[in-house]
Amino acid sequence: MQAEQLKNLIVNALEDVKAQDVSVVDVRDRTSVTDFMVLASGTSSRHVKSLADSVVVDAKEQGARVNSVEGGGGSDWILVDLGDVVVHVMLPATREFYDLERFWRDAPDPGAEGSE
Repeated sequence: MQAEQLKNLIVNALEDVKAQDVSVVDVRDRTSVTDFMVLASGTSSRHVKSLADSVVVDAKEQGARVNSVEGGGGSDWILVDLGDVVVHVMLPATREFYDLERFWRDAPDPGAEGSE
């Protein structure tokens, strides 16, 4: 499955379970670790877990490989590593505190002059 297809599958899985503030950050020009980061908020720890579970189930059903899931029940942040796409599902306060969208969008371009 191509990275774009996987990203779309993940966004749909999150929206199916009523994720809030779904955001996609294209990090292909920032890191070789992954192509996209998908961030979403849940309304409670239980909702965060349900959102992550939905991503894992839908990805596996479509033949995608789930490398790892970090965090779990009662957690305010769960990370799902699908290789080409990394998913961060968080409670709103945790998401605001770490502000990953800003961090990755403001990261220097490794191909830009003088960034070596």
